[in-house]
Amino acid sequence: MRKQNKKITDSAIIIDLLNGCPVGRLGTVGADGWPMVKPLNFAYHEGLIYFHCALQGEKLDDIRRDPRVCFQVDFPIAYVKGSPENPCRAEYLYRSVIIRGRAVIVDDRGEQIVALDALMRKYQPEGGYGPYLEEKLALTGIVRIDIEDLSGKEELGKDEVRERALRLMAEGAPLPVVLD
Repeated sequence: MRKQNKKITDSAIIIDLLNGCPVGRLGTVGADGWPMVKPLNFAYHEGLIYFHCALQGEKLDDIRRDPRVCFQVDFPIAYVKGSPENPCRAEYLYRSVIIRGRAVIVDDRGEQIVALDALMRKYQPEGGYGPYLEEKLALTGIVRIDIEDLSGKEELGKDEVRERALRLMAEGAPLPVVLD
């Protein structure tokens, strides 16, 4: 990372981002050699990323051909408005995580259930779901990303803008917001 002052060094913040961001983006190398990015639901569980998908398709074709992947999440915090006197004041405040790793198609039924349970806890934390139907499990692919490199980055602004952003996050305000 070029600007070390933007690096997130607190692993708890990174884990909170991975647990809180609803959508991640998976980067693979396509059959034609071009990068492909696909948004998806995911769960971070015990140091691994899991997602589910169809048993056939571009994601799995790419992973079978080359398991090296990049995975990214970002959390928007605020847009700071520019002004007629200072349009360059405009900025976007965020936190993000980038992961490089290797994707593995999970064949073990026990690990598949662990992954699906992690996904359900994330997206339906109140519970209320029953056991997984065998006919649905037979149609569901599970992929695990073994993390090899992980970095967090943030842009929270400077001075009073930074203080406002940190206060809003600490108060649990609905984000993102627009700051004047």
